[in-house]
Amino acid sequence: MLGALTLLLVFQLIGEIIAQLFALPVPGPVIGMAMLFAVLSLRGGASQPLRDTAQGLLQHLSLLFVPAGVGVMLHLHRIGDEWLPLAASLVGSTILAIAVTALVLRALARRTNASGE
Repeated sequence: MLGALTLLLVFQLIGEIIAQLFALPVPGPVIGMAMLFAVLSLRGGASQPLRDTAQGLLQHLSLLFVPAGVGVMLHLHRIGDEWLPLAASLVGSTILAIAVTALVLRALARRTNASGE
């Protein structure tokens, strides 16, 4: 378990380094997660210790939202001041996510129907 947790943290660290080095607007953990996904795809999947560690982290995922909730409460006045852009971005990104999901689903359904006939 310690080796798998170390692997997860190493990829997060590499992602942070890349994000800082190239001044990317993407968070380092997201870059690290994408890199880990690429490596695991090339290897053919995750090892059992990595699966067990990831499952253990996912079981306690709700605890990871506590710092974010504290951050929101600390900046509640700022959210109140900038509510319109925040609301517009939330509504816009939700609509965009639904539209992209529908388009991907339609494309996959067409591909499935074309190959099944």
